[in-house]
Amino acid sequence: MICTTNCSWALTEKMVTGLVSELGRMSDDGRKSFPDAQAMSEVPVTFYRDRVRAGYRAPYLKELAERVASGELDVESWLSSDAPLPDLIKEMKSVKGVGNYAAENLLKLIGRYDGLALDSWTRAQFARMRNQGRPATDKRISRFYARFDSWRGLALWCDVTRHWLNPENVA
Repeated sequence: MICTTNCSWALTEKMVTGLVSELGRMSDDGRKSFPDAQAMSEVPVTFYRDRVRAGYRAPYLKELAERVASGELDVESWLSSDAPLPDLIKEMKSVKGVGNYAAENLLKLIGRYDGLALDSWTRAQFARMRNQGRPATDKRISRFYARFDSWRGLALWCDVTRHWLNPENVA
């Protein structure tokens, strides 16, 4: 998720491809997996900066890998956590490089859809689909999806990506 912040999707793909090709393990089907925390913790921060091209994210990736590999941070526990949402977000944001956008996207990956994870793309989609092409404040977007309560993040995602399923049916 850190590789998705403040950059284009092409750069995200470049960083993740670099991590997989350099540190991933070969699977039975001949493809490489995303590297585990131990493998990522064993390379220097310069690897992330120079080989993965992670820029300012380099020390964040290194620190995250070290915290997970050492057992200090148990990200797997997030999958089954029944912690109150503010506590879970606080733990996620204890990772350098994880702000509201990344934490709210991580929530979606673990089946909790409370956060909207607004970024420039989702804001632009909302403006086009729901606000007559005009930019909307985050507060306005939040009010629109509030009726979906703890499902608001999923509702937003389904709304702004529905044209992926049927491009002729764009609002």
